[in-house]
Amino acid sequence: MNKLLIIEDDAALSAALARRLTKQGFECAQCDDASEGLLMARQFNPSHILLDMKIAEQNGLTLIKPLRLLLPKVKLVLLTGYASIATAVEAIRLGADNYLAKPVDTQTLMNALNAQIEDEDRAQTEFTEQPLSPKRLEWEHIQQVLVNNNGNISETARVLGMHRRTLQRKLLKKPVADNRCA
Repeated sequence: MNKLLIIEDDAALSAALARRLTKQGFECAQCDDASEGLLMARQFNPSHILLDMKIAEQNGLTLIKPLRLLLPKVKLVLLTGYASIATAVEAIRLGADNYLAKPVDTQTLMNALNAQIEDEDRAQTEFTEQPLSPKRLEWEHIQQVLVNNNGNISETARVLGMHRRTLQRKLLKKPVADNRCA
C-alpha cells in the first residue's frame, strides 16, 4: 500500500485530501507544521508527500531539500494557493516532482502522485509551450521579488533597482496570462 504524508496547515483541506486519497488506496498521515512534517516523514516513511507551500508563517519550499535528503525516492508534490511560474520553477529546482495550484481535483492529484519521472527526465524536461513574452516574464519576476519582500513596494523597488513609482505603474499593467512570443 502507498503511504502518503500530507503537510498542510489548513485542517479542513488536509482532512478532505486524506479522505479522497484514502479512497484511492493511500494510507494517509497528516500534520500541520513544518518541524512536525519532518518528524512524521522520518517515522511514517511515506512513499508520497503532499506539501503545502505556505505552512502557517513558514515557506514549504524550505522543506523540499530536507525531505529529499531524508527520503530520496519519495514522490513529492507541492500544493499552493499562490501559483506562479517563478515558484513552480523554484520548487522543481529544489526537488519537487510536481507543482499544483489549489483547488485541485482528485484526478489531477492522482496523476501527479502516480506520474513516473526518472532522474534524467527531471534534469531534461522538455517544454512544449512557447516561451513567455518578455512582459509576462518581467511581471512574474516582479511578483516573486514582491513576495520575497512581504509585499513591501519600496523594498522591492530597491531590490529591482527601479523607482518605486515605476514599479507601481508596472504592477498596475498585468500582462495577459496567455500572451506568448510568436
